[in-house]
Amino acid sequence: MSLIDSLGRPLRDLRISVTDRCNFRCTYCMPKEIFGRDFPFLPRAELLSFEEIVRLARIFVPQGVEKIRLTGGEPLLRRDIEHLIAMLATIPGLHDLTLTTNGSLLPRKAEALKAAGLQRITVSLDSLDDAIFSSMNDVSFPVHKVLEGIDAADRAGLHPIKINMVVKRGVNDHQIIDMARHFRGSGHTLRFIEFMDVGNSNGWRLEHVVSADEITQALNALWPLEPVAPRYSGEVAQRFRYVDGQGEIGIIASVTRSFCGGCTRARLSADGKLYTCLFAQKGHDFREALRRGATDAEIEEIVRSVWRPRADRYSDLRGQETTGLGKVEMSYIGG
Repeated sequence: MSLIDSLGRPLRDLRISVTDRCNFRCTYCMPKEIFGRDFPFLPRAELLSFEEIVRLARIFVPQGVEKIRLTGGEPLLRRDIEHLIAMLATIPGLHDLTLTTNGSLLPRKAEALKAAGLQRITVSLDSLDDAIFSSMNDVSFPVHKVLEGIDAADRAGLHPIKINMVVKRGVNDHQIIDMARHFRGSGHTLRFIEFMDVGNSNGWRLEHVVSADEITQALNALWPLEPVAPRYSGEVAQRFRYVDGQGEIGIIASVTRSFCGGCTRARLSADGKLYTCLFAQKGHDFREALRRGATDAEIEEIVRSVWRPRADRYSDLRGQETTGLGKVEMSYIGG
């Protein structure tokens, strides 16, 4: 039975960051000026071990969690990540085990991930133009290598594959149509994400946001769209299908349309802090409980004590009431 928070929202989804490190320096997430060579990433001893992650997952699932998504940083940088996946895949009651990646390591990892029990995958790709993509990832990583990773995931059977494109005005918004044209009919779902005000270092301004309405209008003018009902209560992406049968797209209106009312997600950082909102200011330390020898029953009670009073509504309140808040970085707790 799901835990219910103070606003009537159940706990259904747990996002687990397995590392705060990434081999990209995307300007909207981990800008190089902040996350440079001297940035103090977490020492290995401070990361949750695979056994600690699995123990927490086994405690969270009976509280209502049905879906676990592994994130980072870049989760495929965590050594032997497939061993963690194999351990998580055995948890009774866990119906959906997935992972979000920048795709750079997928060509050599996809088959092992599938064999370990990963069910599906989401790949971040912000442009098909090498110059634009290299500028956005800021490490000159080429598009074709991400596409090779997507193909490798496809061959391995990590379906359905979702492709996430963060859209920033004046940077890659003119790539919306090219991205849609490329993935139409591919069997993959392209999702457009409004540029979000996450963390404190990505230089977010409202004028950089390309709204969900602008995106759907541009696509609908070329390929008529029709809405698709959500798969489950609280689904973040608004779904559309192409009327001509060439697949579907998703729109994540993270700025212009609040989805706080249906939010069922908790986020566990790589060092074991639980955050009840993407825009949270502080987390709740579960690593401390694990390492001081707390029993499962004691940790279950901590989960309940964190979720039941939860009243996060950042996107509902976005504006004057949230200006200047010191939010946690997305690279620390995952997207």
